[in-house]
Amino acid sequence: MVVSRRAAINAIVAGGTGAFVGTVAYGLSYSRHQLQMVRVSLPVDRLPPSLSGLRVGLITDLHHSEMVPIEDVRRAAAMVMAEQPDLIVLGGDYVTSADRTYAAPCAEGLASLNAPLGVYAVLGNHDEEHDVPAALTDKGFTVLKDARTTIQTRGERLELAGIRFWTRPRELTRVLRGAEAPVVLLAHDPRRLHEAAQQKVGAVLSGHTHGGQVNLPLLGPVAARRFPVVAGTGREGRTSIFVSRGVGTVYVPFRLNCPPDVAIVTLTAA
Repeated sequence: MVVSRRAAINAIVAGGTGAFVGTVAYGLSYSRHQLQMVRVSLPVDRLPPSLSGLRVGLITDLHHSEMVPIEDVRRAAAMVMAEQPDLIVLGGDYVTSADRTYAAPCAEGLASLNAPLGVYAVLGNHDEEHDVPAALTDKGFTVLKDARTTIQTRGERLELAGIRFWTRPRELTRVLRGAEAPVVLLAHDPRRLHEAAQQKVGAVLSGHTHGGQVNLPLLGPVAARRFPVVAGTGREGRTSIFVSRGVGTVYVPFRLNCPPDVAIVTLTAA
């Protein structure tokens, strides 16, 4: 059988269109809900040897909304609780576009979280500053709004600081002033790494990037190239950082080559 040139081109176009539609359908209905557990070790400058091995559960960028069902929130909490971490931190963006409707339901979906050293939270750029922190506080979580607290365990101290997305650099200086123990900074935006390194912070835990949410073949996470670390670990000077890809999606309910995650971050002596 002889196939004409036009027929061959039409077949190629049809095949490419089919593959594209299939990829979109996969990203919309399946891959964005396939939550992964990421386990990493993160060196912390000046961390006492007795605190090496401390395990921190990290959940961020839930974006509970019409696009992100409460089942995804509950699954994230259950996965972290199954790991029994020493400490749990929440990295911000519990809702999308400051939609207060979802603040209390999101907090309820996280209500099962507990850890020996507590559950701490910071706010992201999508979180308004009344209903979201109130809902989290109601579940017994400590919301760090430009604040620092001292965690005492294993005969040593660890400073945990948390800043809001819009906090100015001089506020970070204030929050860190007087810290004597090694500091772990909760900052929704990984671009805070540069400021943290200047302040000699031991480690930073972040989200915000969604890992790019869409990672194109050969091109990578085009929308997230402005960040020093898009996902995973990185370092500037003596300051380490881990960036989670987060749980939910924003603007479009779609992920490509970028599965959502929660994490267990094991702190180690640098």
